[in-house]
Amino acid sequence: MTIALTIASQLDIGGKVSLKNRLFKSAMSEQLSDKRNDPTEQLIRLYGTWANGGAGLLVTGNVMVDRSALGEPRNVVLDAQSDISKFEAWAKAASENGTQVWMQLNHPGKQVPNFLSKEPVAPSAVPLGNGLEGGFNCPRALTEVEILSIVEQFAWAAAKAKACGFTGVQIHSAHGYLVNQFLSPHHNRREDQWGGSLENRMRFLMEIYRAIRLAVGDHFPVAVKLNSADFQKGGFGEVDSIEVIKALQNEGIDLIEISGGNYENPSMVGSGASESTLKREAYFLEYAEKAQNIMSVPLVVTGGFRSAKAMNSAIQSGAVDMIGLARPLALDPSLANKLIASDDHVIHLPKLSTGIKALDAMTMLDITWYEHQLERIGKGKQAKPNLAAWTSVLKTFASLGALAFQKRRV
Repeated sequence: MTIALTIASQLDIGGKVSLKNRLFKSAMSEQLSDKRNDPTEQLIRLYGTWANGGAGLLVTGNVMVDRSALGEPRNVVLDAQSDISKFEAWAKAASENGTQVWMQLNHPGKQVPNFLSKEPVAPSAVPLGNGLEGGFNCPRALTEVEILSIVEQFAWAAAKAKACGFTGVQIHSAHGYLVNQFLSPHHNRREDQWGGSLENRMRFLMEIYRAIRLAVGDHFPVAVKLNSADFQKGGFGEVDSIEVIKALQNEGIDLIEISGGNYENPSMVGSGASESTLKREAYFLEYAEKAQNIMSVPLVVTGGFRSAKAMNSAIQSGAVDMIGLARPLALDPSLANKLIASDDHVIHLPKLSTGIKALDAMTMLDITWYEHQLERIGKGKQAKPNLAAWTSVLKTFASLGALAFQKRRV
């Protein structure tokens, strides 16, 4: 008799690691580095709390590979200037309770606030739009020498993550960051080998994967976070996304996480989701069902899941192999244990707004409010679901104001 798979079922990742269950803590921006962009005690405590909360796999918030290119002021950076002992402590805490912990590696490209960079870099000199022009400077197109240097930065960071005790790495090629910018025909208008055809636009991602694989060896898990689509006119779409998955699998990728959107169209937090999508809970489940026709490695969908029933249904349907959770874990770090214990468990997230849409967008309220919850957990406090949107906005302004001033002084 075949036993039905559930979120509690184990999962083998290519014979390299075995996950104790199918709950996948997806990356969230934590903003918990110190002034040197090393992990803080708060960040280490946060991941220890999550590890004991029951998820099978924790993926870190984006760790930048270049400290001159930060997407946010308090991003963690892993490079030759990093305090490696703090990364070792982070990996140790996050791998308690039989938990796997994979480091997400990233470069923001042009998604850098203007108080952090006067001239960010990107595949092409195409500015961000949709109301973001005032907060983000127009980027400069990367030279080929710079592109190859960034590839090596990814590989160096992956090898160091392995040495520090992280049990895998994930390449962030979604949400409008640099790798996603290369994939997008809208953002990548190059006429050399790095732009134009899909083969050329995916070259940057493929070279990063190959360099990382060479650096970490054949038996260390390497994953990719990929957009199903950017949901942007002229951007990266589903047809191209399927072809990228095929190419990654041919190269030996171990796991693919699906999301979508970017700063200009934040679909990853449910912006513009249809009523039918919200009812099924998963924002990208329809795409996942198409992708499973060509999948040979585990597929994770992140975004929208709120109930154990919907998660188990998605697993049992074969649409996904793991359930990606992000914001729910910022409100309940023990959520994984509760979901596994009861098929009736549900978590509800608040609708956040100051009542001023422009202010909500400018402060990225759907992200920063959750960062404030992570900060509380990192301090050993309980999350605060009733934290007022205005309180969060004021905290964001206070934090960014001080950091912007500090950046100008440096």
